[in-house]
Amino acid sequence: MEMKLKVEAFEGPLDLLLHLIGKLEVDIYDIPVAEITEQYMEYIHKMQILELDVASEYLVMAATLLAIKSKMLLPKQELEEDFDEFDPDLDPRDELVIRLMEYKRYKEAARELKDKENERGFYFSKAPMDLSEYEEDAPRGELDVSLNDMLGAFNKLLRRKKLNKPLHTRITTQEISIDARMDEVMARLERAETKIKFDELFEEHTKEELVVTFLALLELMKRELVAVEQESSFAELYVKGRGKKREQK
Repeated sequence: MEMKLKVEAFEGPLDLLLHLIGKLEVDIYDIPVAEITEQYMEYIHKMQILELDVASEYLVMAATLLAIKSKMLLPKQELEEDFDEFDPDLDPRDELVIRLMEYKRYKEAARELKDKENERGFYFSKAPMDLSEYEEDAPRGELDVSLNDMLGAFNKLLRRKKLNKPLHTRITTQEISIDARMDEVMARLERAETKIKFDELFEEHTKEELVVTFLALLELMKRELVAVEQESSFAELYVKGRGKKREQK
């Protein structure tokens, strides 16, 4: 009569022990070492019969189980004589239980990650849209300048002016008009007949005037009367007119 042996694949000795504990339906905190050791050795024996290479880690675990089994079979009095610092409350299985619980947590976490990977496989991402037909309408050689870029350039301007010449505050009752400063900026751009550096629009030395100029520039951009360009990321900003006349109020 031909005998057939089926040996399941395990990721290591701890994985095999967890399988045996689940198969015997025993408490992991109260492992019947004698029975588990017998089942474990039977598995090792099957691997040898099938001429499979038994990894050294499996043999080390087998030796560990046999050592735990022998300790549990010895009476406590004899154990106390063999070990000077023997703790009667210490269970020889404790270290193995700790290793098994830690391995079990990692295995469960790996299973959850695998489930999430499989679940994510049912989602399909939309491919990027082809916007090549709109390239003619988009400005070439320019980068979109965001409000954050403008604020960053303005903050660097304030720091630079403060280092070169401390900003001062004038006590005056005269209000600085944003509308008037918008006219000044437009006139400056018309005289230049080309784009000018962002910093060149801020020749004032008081913080109030610098802020008003910045707000005036933002308003002109909002009304599409001026454009702010940047040749590359973090490069210097340039301001130019859009060729539109500002309506006088």
